[in-house]
Amino acid sequence: MDEYGAGGIGAGLIIVYIILAIFYIIVMWKIFVKAGKPGWGCLIPIYNTILMMEIAGRPGWWFLLLFIPVVNIIISIIVTLDIAKAFGKGSGFGIGLILLGFIFYPILAFSDAQYVGIKR
Repeated sequence: MDEYGAGGIGAGLIIVYIILAIFYIIVMWKIFVKAGKPGWGCLIPIYNTILMMEIAGRPGWWFLLLFIPVVNIIISIIVTLDIAKAFGKGSGFGIGLILLGFIFYPILAFSDAQYVGIKR
């Protein structure tokens, strides 16, 4: 393979990455809108995490817990399971969001799942 072939592969991977990034922006935008949050919020770092905490029914300051090693894993699991509950899905769907998020988040975004929230 010459130097031009390698560049073509690299360019192809960049195009695939850009397409996937746009797809997941659309997915998160739809999830935010379903939950009554501003869709553009998915584009702003930290703010999108705070909004996800609110969607999960957790206080926004919980995003600070994501900076603590090991605690961040536990908090991420709790919030992801709560997001599934907030959309009327069970723990099985929540586990799907954790393990196969690239499949389950688009299902959540494009299905007829309605945001019901979590009462605490």
